[in-house]
Amino acid sequence: MTHNNLFRVTTLNLNGIRSAARKGVDAWLREQARPDWLCVQEIKAAAADLGDALRGLGGLRGAFQHADKPGYSGVGLYWRHEPDEVVIGFGAAEFDAEGRCVEARYRLPGGMRLALVSVYFPSGSSSDERQQAKYRFLECFGEHLRALRARGEVLLCGDVNIAHKEIDLKNWKGNLNNSGFLPEERAWMSKLLEVHGWVDVFRALNPAPEQYTWWSNRGQARAKNVGWRIDYQLATPAVAALAQPGSEAIYTAARFSDHAPLSIDYALPF
Repeated sequence: MTHNNLFRVTTLNLNGIRSAARKGVDAWLREQARPDWLCVQEIKAAAADLGDALRGLGGLRGAFQHADKPGYSGVGLYWRHEPDEVVIGFGAAEFDAEGRCVEARYRLPGGMRLALVSVYFPSGSSSDERQQAKYRFLECFGEHLRALRARGEVLLCGDVNIAHKEIDLKNWKGNLNNSGFLPEERAWMSKLLEVHGWVDVFRALNPAPEQYTWWSNRGQARAKNVGWRIDYQLATPAVAALAQPGSEAIYTAARFSDHAPLSIDYALPF
């Protein structure tokens, strides 16, 4: 919730919006998290499946990109502050059909142009075919990020399905050959951050190990905190500089999904 020009941004892979709603995500958003923007991924619902309650999670208003395939993927972006423009998809037919990107654009006082993006990167874990699709996504979405940055400042939130460094997953040695921690995927992240200058905002604020946002449903992964940090807030430097130290939070007290919500407060010039 807005306090003294602080604006909270929360991102969460819902693993099904209807499932997360049954597990109490709306009450948590309204009573505890109180975000100004909420980026959600893997809603797994068609437009006809969303009633007023799901369209207004947390008391916010939202826009969505649904996958063509029923019960698959899909993203949403909810806001307390009406955008100047909403963009559904990013112009790549293969991935727009899978429901992977929603963008809200703002022109802020003082002239800052801000694009807030909710994105769901493909997973490549099910097959080599899907891994190749993930590589295609990384290539074309990388181009999209360059275009976005040419327009102004960007805050990209979502499930990137990549753990960047060894600190970002518990069992890194056992996952060196697995999707999500492959050298090519990690190199894409490194290039984004180290060459193109984007900032992994959570990691910039919190260097501690064992900070994860996703856990397998197998075994006792969540109870033992054998997880991966694959949900991010990635920002251009001017936006990252507005992130408030100590505001970064991965919420694990309740379980709405196999992912945990990630929230960060920003001193945006609204």
